[in-house]
Amino acid sequence: VQLQASGGGLVQAGGSLRLSCVASGRTFSMYGMGWFRQAPGKEHEFVAAISRSGLTTDYAHSVKGRFTISRDNAKNTVYLQLNSLKPEDTAVYYCAAKYSGLIFDQAIKDIRNYDDCGQGTLVTVSS
Repeated sequence: VQLQASGGGLVQAGGSLRLSCVASGRTFSMYGMGWFRQAPGKEHEFVAAISRSGLTTDYAHSVKGRFTISRDNAKNTVYLQLNSLKPEDTAVYYCAAKYSGLIFDQAIKDIRNYDDCGQGTLVTVSS
């Protein structure tokens, strides 16, 4: 599946952004979805994941309570709502797809366990 993320930008600390990731090429509802981020000089970091149906989600401890992952299967889109942003949230954000869905164990936190990953969108949070 092809993935295209958008919605990044420059925002002040405490602000909000909504990221979108549109999928094309295969049946979107067959994929569990994840969001990852990569700050300069660092490895990919798990942010959030959502099941095929949208009923199950998981978050990194660092974003829990501030970020919300959701999906609209009719629009082939997964979202990441970012609230109460901090300078340490600055990174390129990527969406990733896992065919046949996710098993919500530690494996969902490794981007290598996903089948496809799109181009990222840059989020910059100023202090």
